[in-house]
Amino acid sequence: PLERPVANDSQPLTVYFSLSLLQIMDVDEKNQVLTTNIWLQMSWTDHYLQWNMSEYPGVKTVRFPDGQIWKPDILLYNSADERFDATFHTNVLVNSSGHCQYLPPGIFKSSCYIDVRWFPFDVQQCKLKFGSWSYGGWSLDLQMQEADISGYIPNGEWDLVGIPGKRNEKFYECCKEPYPDVTFTVTIRRRTLYYGLNLLIPCVLISALALLVFLLPADSGEKISLGITVLLSLTVFMLLVAEIMPATSDSVPLIAQYFASTMIIVGLSVVVTVIVLQYHHHDPDGGKMPKWTRVILLNWCAWFLRMKRPGEDKVRPACQHKQRRCSLASVEMSAVAGPPATNGNLLYIGFRGLDGVHCAPTPDSGVVCGRLACSPTHDEHLLHGGQPSEGDPDLAKILEEVRYM
Repeated sequence: PLERPVANDSQPLTVYFSLSLLQIMDVDEKNQVLTTNIWLQMSWTDHYLQWNMSEYPGVKTVRFPDGQIWKPDILLYNSADERFDATFHTNVLVNSSGHCQYLPPGIFKSSCYIDVRWFPFDVQQCKLKFGSWSYGGWSLDLQMQEADISGYIPNGEWDLVGIPGKRNEKFYECCKEPYPDVTFTVTIRRRTLYYGLNLLIPCVLISALALLVFLLPADSGEKISLGITVLLSLTVFMLLVAEIMPATSDSVPLIAQYFASTMIIVGLSVVVTVIVLQYHHHDPDGGKMPKWTRVILLNWCAWFLRMKRPGEDKVRPACQHKQRRCSLASVEMSAVAGPPATNGNLLYIGFRGLDGVHCAPTPDSGVVCGRLACSPTHDEHLLHGGQPSEGDPDLAKILEEVRYM
């Protein structure tokens, strides 16, 4: 009874195979295992189990235990279960014409490559490869039938897109005959509502708080505390994602890239905040601001932020790049034949004018106009021809500020 039931041993036995997917129980991204509840459907014709119904009236079908008659040894090739064969052995239903039907249910654990690059907007394709373990294509002709999903129970985390099947034949070096298999591809799409409410939206809101670091007053004492708090919050969210994702270097999840880039930006904001506080609480009598700091903060950053010093005129000096000389465009000299009559206190109060005043006596003082090397013109020499009068306290205060810079 355990012999392959064919009339001619040289002919292959045709076995029709299909499955009914009832439920996707679990998708383990970390271990890359798909757990499903499936009913297998196998049917074939047994040449030895046929009878005449007229001789046995009323006997239409007979049920045999699976160990008493021949049945195909079809297994899940990519099984991740310890038992490997996870089916529950049921009876084989046989009718008078010898048609046998075997429907074993089982909880199948299959290995599945999880591509987490687009997490949590990912679509996964897990393959279920079934085939005979000992029979080749010349002995057992495995034919595929469409999968049944009419009794499928929806999953709370995954949406079932489809489960198409395909029949394949593979040749091995040991044998000349092909080995057929039937592969069903379970295509599922992740539902993003849970991860959107618990990961994405909180992360975006926390990242937006990093902008408030630059709005807090420097004397409040909470600028660095807010930046560090935002940085620690992003670290907690990144650890939650790391617990779900597999420890693989094949691809980095999209949300992990977002967390990493956001943490870098917040970290840079903390560094900039420290620099701002250092200059805010700097002692005016403690030393002179470095030249590169003046260039970066007072020239480049001020130009980028469209800012100017209080009291600076809107008309800026034009810089001649070829001769690398600056002219004071905002100073209007009176048209006289001789030298201008001044009392030595004529001074351009604007930002560039102060730079021209102290460019001659101190080479590294003042602010660079457009370029690092900028020499005063003839008009600028006229501005600092004399010393400020002792009776003008405002002028002395301005010159003291320039001397510190």
